[in-house]
Amino acid sequence: MFKNFIFFLIAIMLTVGGTTMSMAKNTDWDKTFKKSDKVNVQKVNFKNRYGITIAGDLYTPKDKSDSKLPAIAVAGPFGAVKEQASGLYAQTMAERGFITLAFDPSYTGESGGEPRNVSSPDINTEDFSAAVDYLSNRPDVDPEKIGIIGICGFGGFGINAAAMDTRIKATVASTMYDMTRVSARGYFDSMDEKARYELKQNLNKQRTEDFKKGSYAPAAGLPEKLTGEEPQFVKDYYDYYKTERGFHKRSINSNRNWNMTSTLSLINMPILQYSDEIQSAVLVMHGEKAHSRYFSEDAFKKLKGDNKELLIIPDASHVDLYDNLDKIPFDKLETFFRTYLK
Repeated sequence: MFKNFIFFLIAIMLTVGGTTMSMAKNTDWDKTFKKSDKVNVQKVNFKNRYGITIAGDLYTPKDKSDSKLPAIAVAGPFGAVKEQASGLYAQTMAERGFITLAFDPSYTGESGGEPRNVSSPDINTEDFSAAVDYLSNRPDVDPEKIGIIGICGFGGFGINAAAMDTRIKATVASTMYDMTRVSARGYFDSMDEKARYELKQNLNKQRTEDFKKGSYAPAAGLPEKLTGEEPQFVKDYYDYYKTERGFHKRSINSNRNWNMTSTLSLINMPILQYSDEIQSAVLVMHGEKAHSRYFSEDAFKKLKGDNKELLIIPDASHVDLYDNLDKIPFDKLETFFRTYLK
């Protein structure tokens, strides 16, 4: 029974080449957070090196000077869209003088890619570098002053991108998940080799059925209603994704499901293999009370250099760092990026 429950929890979470750019003005505010009167927002599109069109919201300070500014690309949480937490982070950092880009990862939200609702450790890492491609070619951005923020699962992909992309000068991983670790080992590494093999057998049977049917079976997602028996972190996810607080029609975690077989690549291709070689600055921050805190603590242990920092937010849960302005340390984020994007 415990093993099946672990699979259920994993299923919940699995719920640069081109520099062509296009823009269009926002006409309607479709975000889950209040619009700031201190920034301008516009839709942008660019391609990653797999040819997938990435959709983003570009935030710029209204009092922007004529000089080139530092820039930050933002993505996450895993299964969310740019109109949710990543947009809040982007807008807030733009208020503080940065050009910011919140984007939908490949196969999700308004970004391209078929079939829909696919996750890939390689492509999702690449999406960050594609965002850097785009920002580096903007006339109002200093290409030597680009950082990234990854939230939840994209905290892990963000650190992975920093290990590969030396153009990234500063990285923040907020309330981080290592999606490859939790997929292969379960929460707190509770899945053994036998259970992992059984999971792979089931997923590969599903591949055969998907091909036969010409469609992709969805993984389990958040329940439509809570029974009260769920773990607290599932209740926290529900409170964000399934209520007015954070619901968005394009969010996988709000009303869709990841493709079940996406789990296979996450099991087989672990990220963070070369994170100990990151020379640029990294800030890893997590809530004190988050069920996922061990991901950040273990990722931080592997980092090297005096420009790496682990920040534990007192009395904060995993989801608090999605949108709780009393918990997200934006002053700290501003200081971090001001220090290392110079």
